[in-house]
Amino acid sequence: MAEDSDLERTEPASPRRLEEARSKGNVPRSRELNTFVILMAAGTTLLVMGPDLAKGLMVMMQHGLTFDHGTLNRPDLMWDGLMHTVLDMLRLFAPFMLILLVAAFFAPIAIGGWLFSAEALVPDFGRSNPLKGITRIFSAHGLGELGKAIAKSLVIGIIGFWVIWHYLGEALMLSSESLMRSSAHFSTLMAWTFIFMTSAMILIVAIDVPLQLWNYYRNLRMTKEEVRQEHKESEGSPELKGRIRQAQREAARRRMMSEVPKADVIVTNPTHYAVALRYNEKEMRAPRVVAKGTYLLAERIRELGAENGVPILRTPPLARALYKHAEIDREIPTALFAAVAEVLAYVYQLRSYNVSGGIKPELPEEIAVPEGMDIVEPEEQAESLSQS
Repeated sequence: MAEDSDLERTEPASPRRLEEARSKGNVPRSRELNTFVILMAAGTTLLVMGPDLAKGLMVMMQHGLTFDHGTLNRPDLMWDGLMHTVLDMLRLFAPFMLILLVAAFFAPIAIGGWLFSAEALVPDFGRSNPLKGITRIFSAHGLGELGKAIAKSLVIGIIGFWVIWHYLGEALMLSSESLMRSSAHFSTLMAWTFIFMTSAMILIVAIDVPLQLWNYYRNLRMTKEEVRQEHKESEGSPELKGRIRQAQREAARRRMMSEVPKADVIVTNPTHYAVALRYNEKEMRAPRVVAKGTYLLAERIRELGAENGVPILRTPPLARALYKHAEIDREIPTALFAAVAEVLAYVYQLRSYNVSGGIKPELPEEIAVPEGMDIVEPEEQAESLSQS
């Protein structure tokens, strides 16, 4: 039963799966919404521009049917007249076509957003298989589309019959009007009829859009195994992540140890902790910790410091406080400024003594740290008691 549950597509699509589908050109679309927006744009534009379009067509018809004796022996003038009529037609209908083009461009992105996928342009010869085509026609999706088309035809037909019946009187009165006036009036009647019939599609659109969204996300559902596999691919296996973290720690440790020879002093516990400090008054506002460690790492810091002539001071309280409250490659806490300054003062005096001689500075016997900064671990307390 558990295996059957893992194979069922019960999990919602992950962001990665949705992005992969989008990259392949698979986004939710509603053809009913596209059709409604384009037809409504056409009807509204026809209502606004209809009288002007009708008058323009009348003028073009009058000009085209006017007989000019001068063109009988001039075929070139007849061709020029034809081109002039075609250009007038294009100029007359250009705004109308532009509005339809804009509607056709923006309607598809209403629910799926803007998308250009080259992969969607690759021909799929599997779609040309007649058996698959027949299967799609008689599938649940094909039957749903058939039912939707029948419902759309019925709704639009009923609304269209009502609109024609409602405007029948006005349509019969057109014959009593002048040609120019009846043309403009007829275009207005046609526009209102078109708008009313198109408005009937709102009900179909209101049903189709949620249905297309539901069907889109349902088809992209994932099995539990696919979710686990995707999580493993995106996050990586625990073993791999462990090796990556180990490599990162090793790299950080090597960088830290490379800074030890540049330190000014190393303060120790002496066995539990070692902290290397560096201070350059021209580059730093305060002393900075360049390396720190415990036990074996502390021993390695002391060895590396001794090999490079870095002074090593045994100051247990300060070493413990620096290890617990200071971060590598960061300035020391303000509360430890005084204690570190005392250590650095001794180091600078010792350095001057080694260069020019004089009175050898005395190692500070005890360097105090603020209360609460020195925290002794239980194993250190046990070791100090055993030594005493």
